[in-house]
Amino acid sequence: MSENPLQSLVAYSRFVAELLDRPTVQRSTVAVWSASPYTGIAEGEVLFLRGFRLRLREELDFNACLITSYGYEVYEGDERLYWYDDFPHPHDPVLAVTFPHHKHVPPDIRRNRVPAPEMSFTSPNLLRLTQEIEELAVDK
Repeated sequence: MSENPLQSLVAYSRFVAELLDRPTVQRSTVAVWSASPYTGIAEGEVLFLRGFRLRLREELDFNACLITSYGYEVYEGDERLYWYDDFPHPHDPVLAVTFPHHKHVPPDIRRNRVPAPEMSFTSPNLLRLTQEIEELAVDK
């Protein structure tokens, strides 16, 4: 897709629908809706083959072509494997390289954070997340 899907509700809705129409996705409840004339929300779950699941919430600014806030959680069955969020941790020097983007990973998933250079506010994150989960399913 040559245009930035973050430029409008229609473009982002189309991007999400096309992205999730793939053989590895069993079911999706992801919806994209308008919160105001220039903003939107994308929220829901994607169930992948082999029991992997992505829960997501994005706040979108179509006027600025930005994801203004996000949270992505990845599960295998009922076990949360890891999550990404953009909550700032300015006092953690390890995370400075991708501030505020980071990934929570085991052990001690709540406090163990690593940089997340693959996350962005200026381009969609869902393609990378989908690919990451598909790689997990292949390795299983």
